[in-house]
Amino acid sequence: MDVGYRGPAACTAAGITYRQLDYWARTGLVEPSVHSGAQNAPLYSLPDILLLKVAKRLLDTGISLQQIRNAVDHLRGRPAPDLARITLMSDGVSVYECTTPDEVVDLMQRGQGMFGLALANVWRELEEALGVVPAEERADLPAPQPVDELARRRRERRTG
Repeated sequence: MDVGYRGPAACTAAGITYRQLDYWARTGLVEPSVHSGAQNAPLYSLPDILLLKVAKRLLDTGISLQQIRNAVDHLRGRPAPDLARITLMSDGVSVYECTTPDEVVDLMQRGQGMFGLALANVWRELEEALGVVPAEERADLPAPQPVDELARRRRERRTG
């Protein structure tokens, strides 16, 4: 990812308070993974914000913070296309990853009440929410080199 979002934008998109964001960053649940240019302020990537939103949704359903931490750790570092194929299921105690409809059916047939969280839907919600917020470019990418027109013409004359 070449862009990131400041804390307030991440909070709005994920539906959390700045206090939660700060706490979750300090405790390592979800930390910003993009570094900006100007003040080198940390920025949240779209996958970071997805993890924030997943944590918030699981928290709202009564899942313990330890189980949320396990789920987030399990998802962290996965490529975006992989995340979009995952559905998280929970029985209120444990969180399960389902990547195929068969896995979802298997969990549902256990007879216990379950809820599901399709990450593809959460991803779309984030893209819509962040579409109106300005993103900032990463500072850790190499800066583009300015074109030296005179040097380019000299090289062309020598080789051509």
